[in-house]
Amino acid sequence: MGGLLSACGGGAQQKTGANSDALKAALPKYVPSSAIKADIASVAGGPDILTDPGFLTYPSNPVATVSGIPGKGGKYTAVTPLWGTIPPADNSFYQAMNQALGVTLDMKPADGNNYATIIPTMTAAKRLPDWIQLPNWWNANFNVGELAGSQLADLTPYLAGDKIEKYPNLAAIPTGAWQAGAWGDKLYGIPSFSSGFVIAGGTAYRRDLLEARGITADQVKSADDLMNLGKELTDAKGGVWAFDDVWTYMFPSWGVPLKWTVKDGKLVHKYDMPELLDALEWHHKLATAGYIHPDALAGNNADGNVRFYAGKVLIAGGGAGGWNASDHQSGTAANPNYRKGFFDFFTKDGKGEPRIEVGSSSRILSYLNSNLKPEQIEELLAVANYLAAPYGSKEYTLINFGIEGVHHTMVNGVPTATEEGKKNVQPQTFPFLASPASVISNPGADVVTNDYTAWQAANVKHLKKPVFWNMNISLPRSMATADAGQAVEDAIKDCYHGKKKVSDVKEAINTWKSSGGGDKLVQWTDENVLQKFGTGQ
Repeated sequence: MGGLLSACGGGAQQKTGANSDALKAALPKYVPSSAIKADIASVAGGPDILTDPGFLTYPSNPVATVSGIPGKGGKYTAVTPLWGTIPPADNSFYQAMNQALGVTLDMKPADGNNYATIIPTMTAAKRLPDWIQLPNWWNANFNVGELAGSQLADLTPYLAGDKIEKYPNLAAIPTGAWQAGAWGDKLYGIPSFSSGFVIAGGTAYRRDLLEARGITADQVKSADDLMNLGKELTDAKGGVWAFDDVWTYMFPSWGVPLKWTVKDGKLVHKYDMPELLDALEWHHKLATAGYIHPDALAGNNADGNVRFYAGKVLIAGGGAGGWNASDHQSGTAANPNYRKGFFDFFTKDGKGEPRIEVGSSSRILSYLNSNLKPEQIEELLAVANYLAAPYGSKEYTLINFGIEGVHHTMVNGVPTATEEGKKNVQPQTFPFLASPASVISNPGADVVTNDYTAWQAANVKHLKKPVFWNMNISLPRSMATADAGQAVEDAIKDCYHGKKKVSDVKEAINTWKSSGGGDKLVQWTDENVLQKFGTGQ
């Protein structure tokens, strides 16, 4: 989860998607879809926060959620990032999609590895395609705050409030995801892969191996419990260590935010919080106690999963997206009894309620070209409504699996790609323009879906909105280095690996504050964002 702030050109007009009445009026109304019923329903944890629904089977008779053909024969170009082999330009899947959409959408996927350099060339020449995907972790590279309203179309007149009801599948995307695409109190972005349960991850453990020793997750209620478990599980002579890296997913137990908090009406950076140093003290002790695998201490994260599958480490920090069927297949290949679990969130001392800050509701957003005519924007929004059809629908099946018998076949009730499907459909393009809210589905690994949805349901009550939640903020370019805080982050990493002491981190923070621009960053953000627009919570 990258920083919520992104730097863009200093001196230019500064725009922010902020917590204002104007923004609230611009955001679309949320109207959940009832077209497809999940096997495991969502659980709400608060405004804009809810678990992902779970599906144990793929709907056997996909229903249509769009009547007729959405397009009216328009011709458009679209650019999305693709991390993989780019399909042929006029392949059978693209042809089938254009026929279903009623438009000629010239898909031009670009190399995701070079996307951050490809797009600025287009914007500098003012030659954007009709529809473009701009991941928000590259907002700084793309100067999206400046493009909004100049090269990117304002969608507020078409989607604000009740107007979104014209597009029911788009209306079923939670409001928070739309806010991630707002700039200057107007709506520009169309979200993909959104969720109301967006967190960095958690502390994973080998449930099969721990339960075989009579250890269950509910026995771990504090940092001390986890430290004691580390002592019990570590057998260095036997080649087993309790832990891999856990810092990234453990520090919130000490009350450390993702970046910002507010005290007495003033903005405070996490580097200025004593809780950060307390968390580092514990993690430094964990490393120097010998409970962390030596390869993890050496920074070898690439083999982390291998260590976990092999039972060389029993507890490891893990991204939430990694708890899936693929993980289960890899784990059971190493050990047929493999079962992954996540500890419930807890506070450092086991007292009070944990606070886990959620990330942006969507980090994948597409935009329409401001040169498009109103009728063209409406046509493409109708296409986006088709692309946002819910999981398991007739439209979703075509978008994600292609034509049955050509791009996929049904195997045990699951759409399974043919060779042509692997070549032309699996390198995803259309879902990067618009897609429904996320679901949890792991065909062939129901245990994962059941475990993961249960874990989300048990922990959704702990999820809270961070300061500046879903707000797009343009910083002066001169503050980008301070915002990244790379020297401090490097010192923090060395500390939780046992290579540096907490005092070394304090020294790095002091340098960041004085000569690294940290104090100026805090002051600027307090004055120009917090005091003007509020927290976004």
